[in-house]
Amino acid sequence: GGSIISMSFIGSMLAVPHYHVMGPAKASLEASSRYLAKEVGPDNIRVNVISPGAIRTLSSAGIKDFPELMRVAGEHSAMKRTATQSEVAQTAVFLASEASSGITGQVIYVDCGYSIMAN
Repeated sequence: GGSIISMSFIGSMLAVPHYHVMGPAKASLEASSRYLAKEVGPDNIRVNVISPGAIRTLSSAGIKDFPELMRVAGEHSAMKRTATQSEVAQTAVFLASEASSGITGQVIYVDCGYSIMAN
């Protein structure tokens, strides 16, 4: 058994400015994770993806106009803020634990409800 966790971004399903190279790659990662979940499921291996919203990281620093993206994401999310690195990390800990033993093949959005909003 075990758990495989990948990281994605909402750019996998929505057109995000300056993300046209990584968006399709993240969409492919999410689809591949679903197929892998089916393949390794009989071995009791779970495969899930975490899709954080706009969050400050080393890689996000390279996205053009990222501070504006953070501001807009916070304003347009259901919780009126962006998620923290700690919230994303806690989700990963949960998905790696036995508490998530029945969860596989899923994309978990940790974005304070940004992905559910009609912006």
